[in-house]
Amino acid sequence: MKLLEGHPVIPVVVLDDATRAADLGRALVGGGVPIAEVTLRTPAALDAIATMARNRDLLVGAGTVLTPDQATAAAQAGARFAVCPGLSRAVVERCRMLGLPVLPGVSTATEVLAALEIGLEAVKFFPAATSGGAPAVAALAAVFADVRFVPTGGITAANAGDYLALPSVLAVGGSWMVPRSAPIDEIRELVGGVRDVAAAAGR
Repeated sequence: MKLLEGHPVIPVVVLDDATRAADLGRALVGGGVPIAEVTLRTPAALDAIATMARNRDLLVGAGTVLTPDQATAAAQAGARFAVCPGLSRAVVERCRMLGLPVLPGVSTATEVLAALEIGLEAVKFFPAATSGGAPAVAALAAVFADVRFVPTGGITAANAGDYLALPSVLAVGGSWMVPRSAPIDEIRELVGGVRDVAAAAGR
């Protein structure tokens, strides 16, 4: 997924209040992490995506996309990519119709093969920490050499480098720098450390 190249760490955002979205977007851009996956887990998510999408320096996607209709709503709100916890052919087909790059979730070789069979070259590895972590990604990559992985789920500042050190990993998704209810000042400070995490892994 070329869209994500140059973005080794993707903040996974849960927003209960869309009025926080603009400040959060500015904090990400200001900290050198100009990307966000806003999960569709709250009623405020689509409004938050719409607000953040107005920031032209920020690449905004929708996470936790479970249905084709959610993919459509996310695209209409301004999302530029979609992320799913699992592999749904219906969601992938809708995203293709919309011209919306999509990362479906996988955790097994069978699921990676299914993704390849429908023409996907990049997938979300989820939930990463409980599905074997970086060693599991490395094992899958040994078999599926052309697949790029975006591990998400249980990624922290302490273990992100283990994943980013793998050539098969396109990026990691994490929420450690965007705690759900944290003040914006705290988020700014946490975001400031993300580039150090990526740099330590050679990214």
